[in-house]
Amino acid sequence: MKESVYKTYEELPLFLNANLVAKVLGVSPSSGYELMHEKDFPALKIGSRIVVPKEKFIAWVEQNTGGAI
Repeated sequence: MKESVYKTYEELPLFLNANLVAKVLGVSPSSGYELMHEKDFPALKIGSRIVVPKEKFIAWVEQNTGGAI
């Protein structure tokens, strides 16, 4: 598993793309892209782009890990 380059949620931008999701979670870019297409993942489609609001991402992480990242 790759180590995340982010140490706190405050360092994240307001919206995350698939590559940034992957970096935060310490997974491959392809895994981040696949996650963005999961039914329960809080992604927004804006035109051809898919992004995740920072606050929704944090809530998803906490819900799926019991609060640990």
